[in-house]
Amino acid sequence: MAVKTFTTGEVLTASDTNTYLANSGLVYVTSATIGTAVASVTVSNCFSSTYDNYKVTIHGGVASNLSTITMQLGASTTGYYSIVNYAAYATATTPASAGDNNAALWTYMGYGTTNFLQMNVDILNPYAAKHTTYGPANWAAGTVAGLSSGIHAVATSYASFTIAVTAGLTMTGGTITVYGYRKA
Repeated sequence: MAVKTFTTGEVLTASDTNTYLANSGLVYVTSATIGTAVASVTVSNCFSSTYDNYKVTIHGGVASNLSTITMQLGASTTGYYSIVNYAAYATATTPASAGDNNAALWTYMGYGTTNFLQMNVDILNPYAAKHTTYGPANWAAGTVAGLSSGIHAVATSYASFTIAVTAGLTMTGGTITVYGYRKA
């Protein structure tokens, strides 16, 4: 839809307002509250044919210790590939990397500490029966920071995902929010 330019003194009608609000870029889809001392949270029925691409965020809450936040699409436990490039704050000129190679889930989607949980990532094509990609995901902790991206090389449609923390740890509180990118 073309962008309308309003001029001084012009009346902004209810119809104009409704049209431009309905055609905004990011649209709220759903959210899930993270419980107390849980290892994982599944967000069901959040991907559909309504949107091709999504933004998933986590804000609030804490982890029981330093932890990566992982993501698994549906019940798929194979075909996850990713890379995280990061550096320690003290030695920022010495970057490092880690990755997933045909793993059971994406490992580097976000980070949690006893002070916060954070994730902010775009998920592309999760509902299409195609490979799903993500990126960039912010990955930061007390002493390191970086970005990750990846592909799920399984051509299947997914309507849900599960967020989890490093094995043996838990998370408490916070909200997982899913937004759809409106199609042009």
